[in-house]
Amino acid sequence: MDIKISVETLQQTFHFEVSDYIHNENGHCKFEAFSNGQFVVGFEPDNYNCLQICKNPGLLNEDVLYLLADKIEQLKL
Repeated sequence: MDIKISVETLQQTFHFEVSDYIHNENGHCKFEAFSNGQFVVGFEPDNYNCLQICKNPGLLNEDVLYLLADKIEQLKL
């Protein structure tokens, strides 16, 4: 399932497509976000279901990552 999520900062708006994978399926993180078709960040839920960064190949700013994680958590997937 792909979900479109936008994250706004003071300087820029970022658009992501987020995929929800079965936990640890084929080396994927639970949630993986793509921008313009490129994998940019993966998240895994911790024991409290708060998302933690799993992979960050896009080297995005942590503020953007936290905003994106918050939006994914709000979806209660």
